[in-house]
Amino acid sequence: MTEAIKVKRKLLKKNETVQTVTLSPEDNHRLASFCGQADQHIRMIEDRLGVKIKHRNVSVIIAGDQKAVELAVQVVQMLYAETEITKELSPDNVHLCLQVVQSLPEEGNAMDFQAMSQDVSIRTKAGNVQARGENQAHYLENVVRHDINFGIGPSGTGKTYLAVACAVDALQRNEVTRIVLVRPAVEAGENLGFLPGDLSDKVDPYLRPLYDALYEMLGFENVTKLIEQHVIEVAPLAFMRGRTLNNAFIILDESQNTTVEQMKMFLTRIGFSSKVVVTGDVTQIDLPKGKMSGLRHVMKVLKGVEGISFSRFEAKDVVRHTLVQRIVEAYEKFERPQNDFGDD
Repeated sequence: MTEAIKVKRKLLKKNETVQTVTLSPEDNHRLASFCGQADQHIRMIEDRLGVKIKHRNVSVIIAGDQKAVELAVQVVQMLYAETEITKELSPDNVHLCLQVVQSLPEEGNAMDFQAMSQDVSIRTKAGNVQARGENQAHYLENVVRHDINFGIGPSGTGKTYLAVACAVDALQRNEVTRIVLVRPAVEAGENLGFLPGDLSDKVDPYLRPLYDALYEMLGFENVTKLIEQHVIEVAPLAFMRGRTLNNAFIILDESQNTTVEQMKMFLTRIGFSSKVVVTGDVTQIDLPKGKMSGLRHVMKVLKGVEGISFSRFEAKDVVRHTLVQRIVEAYEKFERPQNDFGDD
């Protein structure tokens, strides 16, 4: 009796499905990367999908509920394929892979999605930025195809990060001559009081997430140089009034905190050969009570307008810590009677 059959019989319980995946090609370094230190990656898959996994060299034996086993097979295949590109997998890689597989439609295939995500990946000096999930893939496609795209959904879904990646890619391929990053300076439910320093010092705290994404993709020195040369401009929304932005990639982040008037003002700043991405989360509006969110309003006004696309994200698209997804889902469940997308 072979070792694999012995393991299968040991795992098998009544009404359980057992399936064996053979990892190919055999490579000890890739196997070690796939399993993780002390098999921590294997344990993550077991915990998230509720399956039992045993591995003997290139043979991975998975037991559990049929649907869970099918998902685990896709995760194993996808992760091992990723070890060819990512030499050392991290728990983050495993978490994101699980997110992708669990968010795919019933007929979806993780390996097909992996190939598709590579086709819509964005190139930066820091490496390729790939879609993590079907909605992220559609978001990237919409940004490429449309001059104005809205990315709407909860925190942690990659809306801003992917938008900055697209902007950097467009700049490096000379499709635009500058990047303009904009945010409304609205306090997130806190009174920050007096902020010392010059104008840049006062607005920088509001724009920090945009800086962080730029630093990761271009490096601190390059970003500093491009800002000095006015190739990259980071500014509060109020500074957009009266301007026309040509040959630029413009990102308006945290747009749920714009008023109706500010949103209209911003969208009418767009000039020739420019592309705009507007990101926001309509569940985290920090405007004064009674003020209508410009993002909620514009979703109704521009619905169906040619050349404008709306990309929507859900809790399943969160690519941060697993607990972030659970927190978002809990809030969505608690607030479900309210229609967050403003659709009729």
